[in-house]
Amino acid sequence: MPGLVDVHTHFMPERVLHKVWAYFDGLGPLTSGIEWPITYREEEAERAALLRAFGVRAFTAMLYPHKPGMARWLNGWAAGFARRTPDCLHTSTFFPEPGAAAYVREALEHGTRVFKAHVQVGGYDPADEALDACWGLLAEAGAPVVVHCGSGPAPGRHTGPGPMARVLARHPRLRLIVAHLGMPEYEDFLDLAERYAEVRLDTTMAFTGFSERMAPFPRRALPRLAALGDRVLLGTDFPNIPYPYAHQLDALAELALGDDWLRAVCHDNAARLFGLPDTPEPPA
Repeated sequence: MPGLVDVHTHFMPERVLHKVWAYFDGLGPLTSGIEWPITYREEEAERAALLRAFGVRAFTAMLYPHKPGMARWLNGWAAGFARRTPDCLHTSTFFPEPGAAAYVREALEHGTRVFKAHVQVGGYDPADEALDACWGLLAEAGAPVVVHCGSGPAPGRHTGPGPMARVLARHPRLRLIVAHLGMPEYEDFLDLAERYAEVRLDTTMAFTGFSERMAPFPRRALPRLAALGDRVLLGTDFPNIPYPYAHQLDALAELALGDDWLRAVCHDNAARLFGLPDTPEPPA
């Protein structure tokens, strides 16, 4: 295996990231009151170097707005980060606001390869008509979008499978990547992946000891996850994780779904999705 491809890592402006860390330190509602010590508080360059040392050959800069007027600014920062970090997949975001379709189109024209949406933090309905043109642009461009739409670690007004199911009904070709396997509504999001050929799931925090205490993955659903082996992607939430990076990899290996499944999840599926060099052909 050439290395790992991690589709769910967070790089964002330092003052924004420090506010995120302060939120986790403060045991806010989204942590369900559970202690969430951030393991990797290094400076930006050190964090990128750590990922490379872990064997990650490509990663993302998952960043997201929580209010109007923030997304375009974040996209500008992310474009600069992608220029100075060639192994980062250029990441952008959006928010339901006037002009969203225009800056999503602009981001695509400037080389964005993956988008991030956070329904829980943003507090918006992804099926809001204000976002319909954005989803249409992404579907047409074939641009993957990682969406935190599950209700973990705490439910939001528009989390759960229903809102994203309405989006997919209108845009069935959307390359949706469901963050955290849809935790805790795992089986509902497996339903969506089985229904729509372009829906994928990322493994972020799933199966780790931390998440299994809060929202255990139902073992009866493992055969369904195995059958979707070509559409499950490695995600970790680095650096915002309360355990060492390797624990996510160990947790996936301990599922014992086979070397082929593990290799596909940790590298091959995302490498094909993003057209990385030396990508193996999909299995027959």
